[in-house]
Amino acid sequence: MPPLRTRLAQPGDSEAIRRIYNVEVLASTATFDLVERTAEEQVSWLTERSGAFSVLVAELDGVVVGFASLSPYRERAAYRTTVENSVYVDAGHRGCGVADALLGELIEVARGSGFHSVVARVGGGNEASIALHAKHGFEMVGTEREIGRKFGRWQDVAVMQTILDTP
Repeated sequence: MPPLRTRLAQPGDSEAIRRIYNVEVLASTATFDLVERTAEEQVSWLTERSGAFSVLVAELDGVVVGFASLSPYRERAAYRTTVENSVYVDAGHRGCGVADALLGELIEVARGSGFHSVVARVGGGNEASIALHAKHGFEMVGTEREIGRKFGRWQDVAVMQTILDTP
């Protein structure tokens, strides 16, 4: 397998990110979005995540096979040092270390940006995502029961958190 490369997302990555994300919208509970993102919405989403609220992509042979992002946790000022993370990997590249590389790098970006806490909200009992986050030091802090409805079923969200060692 060629070497995996992670880097900050660029505007030209928008369509690849949208392709990966929209598969999850239609086929999984990794996101509670019910409608695919349009090209315009994806560009806007990527534009909103610049500076400290970074988006990383993972590439194999120049092809984007996954992405990870930091988003504001809540709007109120007291939450400014906490972010929420997301990690998505193309279905054909799961189990190859892509998510592991992205989350590891994303945590370093969060730490370098001065954030204190990272929260992961894992929908639909996604055990692989729970294991990934646990591997990177996240601890389970709660479960939001039947918080969303997708595929005709109520879905729980596991809430995990890590406290960063920031100076």
